[in-house]
Amino acid sequence: MNIQNNFSKTIDITHRAMDASLIRRDVIANNMANAQVPNFKRSDLNFESELKRALDSEKQKPALELTLTDSKHIPNWRARNYQDVQPRRVLDYTSTYNNNGNNVDPEQEVMLALENQLMYTLLAQAQSFEFNQISMVLR
Repeated sequence: MNIQNNFSKTIDITHRAMDASLIRRDVIANNMANAQVPNFKRSDLNFESELKRALDSEKQKPALELTLTDSKHIPNWRARNYQDVQPRRVLDYTSTYNNNGNNVDPEQEVMLALENQLMYTLLAQAQSFEFNQISMVLR
């Protein structure tokens, strides 16, 4: 039963991360397309850090467990469900790359695109590995 749950969770997490990677590809492409537009602010995707926080919250236990005596009481700790984490597009207002107010660095965007592609490939290989493990067990 635990193997089934680990398999399902791993596949679900890698699938969500691959979806976020596809969205990030579009965000990077949008940044590159607007690299010369005055006052354009680059975007990024916030997903991995939020997913890590949700997964870490499942492992942590509160130092002091409080008993809720009423349904309206606020619990002191609640694990965050990783399935509730959604990719969120964020604008970078803090930096400026060009004198025209645009903060898109084309070289950095190319590196981010390459990193994103490598991450997608890694996630696809991880999913393939998981399915190969199940296939071996079934033989």
